[in-house]
Formats: sequence, C-alpha cells, structure tokens
Amino acid sequence: MRHNEFSAWSMILGSALLGTLATASLSGCKPPAQSDVDISTEPLDAGSNVTGGLETPTGDGNTTVSSLDVIETPLAAAQPSAEPMRLNAPEQNAATPDAASREVSDATTLVVTSTADTAEKVMASGGDWPQWGGTSLKNNVPGVTNLPESWDTGRFDRRTGEWDKSQAENVLWYSNLGSQTYGNPVVADGQVYVGTNNGAGWLPRYPSKVDLGCLLAFDEETGDFLWQHSSEKLITGRVHDWPLQGICCAPLVEGDRLWFVTSRGEVRCLDTKGFHDGEDDGPVTAELAYVTELMNSGEGSTFEDALTDLNNGKLPDALKEKLAEAGEELADAYQLETLAENKSWKISGVFDGVDREMAIKQIGPRISFFKLLGVEDKQDADVVWIYNMMEENGTSQHNMCSCSVTSYGDLLFVNTSNGLDESHLNLPSPEAPSFMCMDKNTGEVFWTDNSPSYPTQAIVHGQWSSPAVAELGGVPQVLFCGGDGWLYSFKADRGQDGKPELLWKFDCNPKESKWILGGEGTRNNLIGTPVAYDGLVYIGVGQDPEHQEGEGHLWCIDPTKRGDVSSQLAVKIEGDKRIPIPHRRIQAVIPEDGEAAIDNPNSAVVWHYSKFDQNGDGEYDFEEEMHRTCGTVAIKDDTLYIADFSGLVHCLDAKGTPDGQPIVHFTYDMLAQSWGSALISDDKVYIGDEDGDVTIFQFGKDHPEPIEEINMGTSVYSTPVAANGAIFISTKDKLFKIAKE
Repeated sequence: MRHNEFSAWSMILGSALLGTLATASLSGCKPPAQSDVDISTEPLDAGSNVTGGLETPTGDGNTTVSSLDVIETPLAAAQPSAEPMRLNAPEQNAATPDAASREVSDATTLVVTSTADTAEKVMASGGDWPQWGGTSLKNNVPGVTNLPESWDTGRFDRRTGEWDKSQAENVLWYSNLGSQTYGNPVVADGQVYVGTNNGAGWLPRYPSKVDLGCLLAFDEETGDFLWQHSSEKLITGRVHDWPLQGICCAPLVEGDRLWFVTSRGEVRCLDTKGFHDGEDDGPVTAELAYVTELMNSGEGSTFEDALTDLNNGKLPDALKEKLAEAGEELADAYQLETLAENKSWKISGVFDGVDREMAIKQIGPRISFFKLLGVEDKQDADVVWIYNMMEENGTSQHNMCSCSVTSYGDLLFVNTSNGLDESHLNLPSPEAPSFMCMDKNTGEVFWTDNSPSYPTQAIVHGQWSSPAVAELGGVPQVLFCGGDGWLYSFKADRGQDGKPELLWKFDCNPKESKWILGGEGTRNNLIGTPVAYDGLVYIGVGQDPEHQEGEGHLWCIDPTKRGDVSSQLAVKIEGDKRIPIPHRRIQAVIPEDGEAAIDNPNSAVVWHYSKFDQNGDGEYDFEEEMHRTCGTVAIKDDTLYIADFSGLVHCLDAKGTPDGQPIVHFTYDMLAQSWGSALISDDKVYIGDEDGDVTIFQFGKDHPEPIEEINMGTSVYSTPVAANGAIFISTKDKLFKIAKE
C-alpha cells in the first residue's frame, strides 16, 4: 500500500478520535493546517480522546512531522472545531517566528549581495554562483575562464551504480542525486546545493524508497555529502505535492544563510553549515524528526507482541532492528517508560553513540520513533526560521511549490505557487497571494499581492516561475511572472500597509490567444525567469512540460514605462466606442463577440519574436518559429541565447532593430526537448536536453553549429552553471563537477 494512503487513513482516524471530521476535509479554500505529533514526556489521560501525530512516514513513503519542542505537560481534551485542528503547538517554537523571535542578533544580520554594482562584480569575478542566475538579474553569464569544451563522464553500471572511470575525462567528481532532479546547482562558500528527491537515500532514517523533497549540500572540493534538508510529502497528495518531483528550485545563499521554497509550500531559512558548526541556530530549534517505524502487517506480524513488550518496559528486537536500520543503533543499557499504555512511551539511551531521548508513539497501524534534532545530527539541515505559505496565506499550489527566491538588501522575494486544484478548472484560493516580500533575516512579511487571481481568477494552471530584481530607470524593480501570463513589476521596497507599488504590467500573450486544457491552445503562462540586461527586460512564454510543445513568444520590454504596457489592449467595439475589457482567464479577446485587440499607445515592447523567415522563402519552417519554453535567456555582449521546449536553440541580437523587429542570428535543432537554459561562460555556450546531451557552441552570432555534443548518461533537465573554474551539471540522478584536469 502506498504511504499517502496510510497517511490519509491516519488523518481520518485521528479526526474521528477528536470527535470531528473537520480536520480531514480537503475541499475548503484554505488547505488544512498541519496536525503535529505530540511527543509529551507526561502520560496522556487514559480517558482522553486526543491522538498522536496524524502524519508520519511509513516504510514505503512518508509525510511530514512538524517542528515542535517536547511538551512537559499533558494535553487537555480536544474539543470539536470547525477549523482544522492543530495539536500541541508551543509558542516558543511555532513554525512561523512570532514578533519576539524576530529579534535577530547582529550575528545573523546579513550582507547585501544583490545591488546592481554587486551583481556585476559577482558575474565578472568568476567565483561563486550563489543563486539561480548568479545574481538577482538572473543572467546566467558567469565570468569563469579555462573551462573545458569536452569531457567524458565514464560509465555507470546500471545494476550496481558502480562508476567505471577508466575512460572519464575532465570529471573531478560526481555525487548521487535523487531519481528525478530539476533543481539548478548553486555554488557558494565551498559548498554546492541541489534540489532533488530522495532517490539517493543519503539519510539512513529515510531510505531511498521514501519519497521526499530534498535539498542536498555537498563539499565543492571533494563532492562529499554534507547535509540534507528533508521535506516530507503533504497528506493532501499529488494535487499539492506531486510524487517524486522533489525540490525543483534553487536556493539563495548569502553568508552563512540559505533560503529556499520547499515542496510543502514553505519558505525556509537554513544555516549553510548545518550542525557542523556545533550550533543549533534559531528561533527554530530542536526540530521534531521522524526516525523509524514498525508497521502492523496483519496476521502473523510482530506488532501486537511489540506493544506488549513496550508496555512491560522492554524494547523488542524488531524495534531494535528498525532503529539500527535507521542509523540509530541502541546500546544495551536503556530506560523505557510507559506514558499511556498501548499509545505512548519514552526511551532514554545511547543511540549511535549519542546519549538522547526519543518518543515512541502508536499511531494507527504503526509504532513510530521520533527525536529532536540537535548538533549531533550532522547529516540533517539546521533550520533557522520557517514561513508556511499554505497555513499563513491560504495558498494552494498546483502539483508543486517551486520558486528560486532572490533578494534586494534585506528584502526576500517569493512566488507562492498559488494555482488551480486537480480539476484544472477551479481556483481554490483566489484571494491568496501570488507574490510576497519578506524580511530575509526574520521571515516577517512586508507585503503580498494577488493580482493574477483576484478579482479576475485568471490563473490558468500553476505559478512556478522565479522573481528577478534590478535597478531599472533608476528605480529598484522586482519582476514577478503571474500565472495569468502577465509579467508584473513592483517597486522593490517594503511597500505600504502590506501592499506593493505596482509600476507596470505586461500581457505576454496575444489577446486573441486561447487557453485550452492540456496544452492544446495558444495562450501560455510563464515558466522561465525574467532577465534584466542593460536596462531592458526579457521573458519567454511556456507551459508545464506535460502539455508538450506549442506556440511561443519571446519579448524584450522597456521597464521605464508605467501602467499597462502590453503590446495590445482588449476592447469591446460598440459603434464608435472602444470599451476596455477586464482581463479574462481563457481568452482576452473573442472577435466573434464584437471584441478586438488594438495597439496600445503605451506599449513597452522593444521587440517581439514568435517567428522569423530566416531564409527569405516566404514561409515559416519549424526552425524559424519560437516555441514554448521553460527556459530563461542568457545574454552577453548583446548576443542572446534561449532554448525552447521543442529543442531549438535561438540566438538573437538582444537589442533588435530600431523599428522593433527581432534580429535572429540562427537557430539550431538539438533534436530533443530542452527544459533548461543556456550557460554562457569562457566564450562558450552550454545547453542541456532531455536526451542527456550537453550541446556546446563557440559563443557568438557567427557560430551556428556546435563544437561538441556530450552525453551525460541521463537526462539534463536543469541548467549548467559555472563557478570557481568548473562547470556543475545536475543530471536526472547525478551531480558532476567538470573542469580541466
């Protein structure tokens, strides 16, 4: 049986014991709040109807256990409530820091790294690449030199995974990732970070068959595994947390702090050194962590005998074996105390050389162990603060939550991923924000904005893009891609009264384009990231890769204009009148209803590229069209590269013609779909594809043919990055460091 089925069963059981099924309802506009596991060291009242945690991992899957301190007092009996029930949440360690906990010491005040001057320095230095795109400008053009233009990854045994490196060339190391990897590598302060799933099974307590979202940290020099942040699966299932997708974003790193968005709809701040620095940084400390469990497999299982042994103060061999498998082998001497017969126990002893206390809970068909993370847990991440967007903002992400956050000074910018439900028609949380600005030091929210969804409810699918920040026209602007297909620019400051100042917005789709479920239409949303280059903004349209190929558009926009700066306006024609039409989700303009798209006198379009007759034959071939893209442009010396989902590499002039036409230098067909973006570095261009090839071009408009195509062994869904004299490529299941030997 799949783990999420067990989780749902446990949730319903717990709700029944609480006297209400309200906590099991998944149909409301606001997703259910997390129910937390009580690891009290005092016994529960035998007559109490309170049950323990409703989400714990099983042997073939997992879900989340929230962060809690040990409760030193017994729980009062819970009363039925119309609101989702939250069990045992002590104020001093809530998931979202309260006002008191937001008093940050000087030691955690962070250095600004994303001003315009600093961005240029980072890009030119050839050093670290500390976020997606390197800087808040999101232009993947690091100044790294002496990079190889050929390499060989060697051979990997398909059964054992053993690496035969006899033929390997220019590969300094590789490390195992999960079974599916979409996160782009980030390199900072001697460490490399990648988002993936749990296919590598780095933590003994989470074997590879347990589905998690994982952010992994490796040593940059050696490739050694350092620590893992584990995001357990949401009980609501694939509508919010699609199986095996893992962490799909890239983190932001500044100093000894890291920020990223989890697959559970959270923004988390971590200590980059984990527990290796001997400190448990807060305000979030002593996080509750799942260890292992014994399932009741039915008749003939050891489950009932184990309960009897526990009640008699004895830890049965079956549970000792589970602890050993989870890397927590228990020494012979221990103390076991029954807190509530058949329900709750406390055990003290030496686990894998660490003197600690664990809680044991019987929850539904399982006996589960939990511990509190501390400095001894070197392989786990050290969380500083947590902001749960689903709980605090009522967001409801579609299939996954993914955003590579960025910063400007102390401001942290986040796309919440709010989207449709599993019907692909209903927007569960139209008033929930799409965009958010936070204090990166504390997690305090300065402002939110729900323009794509309220009041228009115009989000067509999900919102998985990432923001960019740049000083444009003398004004700091944060650029957000809306799930309605519009690009929004807000002033990059703290806003007023919880709201930002909208500077301009741009509809990235032709007004007559139409959204059709499953990708059959011509209207798109935005998957890639906007890029700021030389005072201009660039963005391409696309859809979820499952929607396959389709019509695309690439825009160059003047960000100094204000208001609606789209290329066209939607109007209703009534005689001599032109009545503006509010934006609609499916189709902005329906000509047969007397509607029209007219030129916008306030348009900010510098140039627009959808197709270009390169050979002058009066027809548009496949290679002469821009298709949907998940990618982001990379620009150097006014030469722009972007790969579309159909596998075409497009090379254009970044400035276009004076009369607003694109200048297309060439296109090249990689003959495989491309999910990622180009890397421009060391006078070369690197682009990966789904077949696992990395295509390498000599940089420049006069080099339309690749100088090399290198197969990485498995698909390359991410984007190559370069830092400190090396290329870092995350394939579907491995991370490679590539440099001249």
